[in-house]
Amino acid sequence: MAENNSIFIERFRKYVSDNELFTADDKILLTVSGGVDSMVMLSLFTECGYKVGVAHCNFCLRGAESDEDEVLVAEEAHKRGVECYNKRFDTQGEMERTGESMEMAARRLRYEWFDELCAEHGYSVIAVAHHIDDSIETFFINLLRGTGLRGLTGITTRRNNIIRPLMFATRKEITEYAVSHHIPYREDSSNRSTKYLRNKIRLGLVPMIREINPKFTSLMRGNIAHLAEAQRFVNYAIDIIRQTAVEQRDGIHYLRLERLGDNIPQGFVAYEILSSVYGFKSDVVNALMRAYHSGVSGKRFYSKEWVAYLERGEIAITPIADDDDCEVVVNEDDMRSFCGNSVLYYEHTDIDQIQTFGVPENMAQIDADALHYPLRLRRWKPGDWFVPFGMSGRKKVGDFLTDTKVSAPERKRQFVLLSGDDIVWVVGRRIDDRFALTSKSENVLKITREII
Repeated sequence: MAENNSIFIERFRKYVSDNELFTADDKILLTVSGGVDSMVMLSLFTECGYKVGVAHCNFCLRGAESDEDEVLVAEEAHKRGVECYNKRFDTQGEMERTGESMEMAARRLRYEWFDELCAEHGYSVIAVAHHIDDSIETFFINLLRGTGLRGLTGITTRRNNIIRPLMFATRKEITEYAVSHHIPYREDSSNRSTKYLRNKIRLGLVPMIREINPKFTSLMRGNIAHLAEAQRFVNYAIDIIRQTAVEQRDGIHYLRLERLGDNIPQGFVAYEILSSVYGFKSDVVNALMRAYHSGVSGKRFYSKEWVAYLERGEIAITPIADDDDCEVVVNEDDMRSFCGNSVLYYEHTDIDQIQTFGVPENMAQIDADALHYPLRLRRWKPGDWFVPFGMSGRKKVGDFLTDTKVSAPERKRQFVLLSGDDIVWVVGRRIDDRFALTSKSENVLKITREII
């Protein structure tokens, strides 16, 4: 066992060296949750004598479990003589304020804090304890959600100052190392819940595939590596093609697909350029390309910061103007749409499936029979009014945003959903009382907003 342990440490050292994850002069901030992966990462870094500090986030979402994680990490860091920083977050309150999902809110909060720690204490690298099984699960998550080649390349070993030094190991190897070295760790009870897609893949799909092929992990490791190489080649080719296919005139970018040769797939090139350079989502690019091939002009397509439209057979792309309504049409069979920095997911259900209490602000439950399609999604305008849920009189949207102390940047990003000329939902904040569920409601449109 000692020989195996020595081999594991040498594999870790070699992976760090081969991938040039950091230098001898770097101070590394280890992000340690208390789970087996990050506790083993802490052990490996200290055993190898690297200069490290520990950052632990308590998101206050699991009661006593969260507090016990915090205590364990602090005790282990102290035992190893490592500086430990801890911060507690009001994650639930942040979710309600921004409309973000739990995962998105927690991710943003922790990385903002990590950046603060780096600036204050001189850390140049942030280490995260993802391993090869996490990368494989990410492959399947993106595959099921619909993605281009880039989404199938798993988790990168390094991105900017964030490194993943355990990507050489599997979950099983990491756990065995922890047990043999008596490294304490805690199991997050949410890891056993199958309400999360990642856990469904981890606990359901992957074991089934592993039964078919016991070499599944090594096979997928190779597949992901090949896909990553393919994406690097695509990036190189797209950079060359972009020099020919994209030109700028009067501050507007024009994507001229007619300049491509017959052997170059226009849709693929358009997706790679529009998504990687301008941030357009895949279904927005698909809708844009349908309009392009059918010769339909006048419609506008939005990413977070750019708007694209057809102009004399070219795809014109320009930054979104401050006075642009950013209006998109929502049809009855649409499953999602994008608005500014958010995505809205639509689900048709019946009254028996609704959430009766504690409905978060990022969710709207609408009487579907009161709607007239297509719906419209746009930025709010001065003069817009609605009847806030629970009230009988109308109120201007601007006054509502003022009363609820919405900041100026957030006001600029505020969208409204309309049925005809009537506002259905001040997105992420309040539905209109005229579209609320009643005792007579039967069919429900459930809308969930997530910040992207």
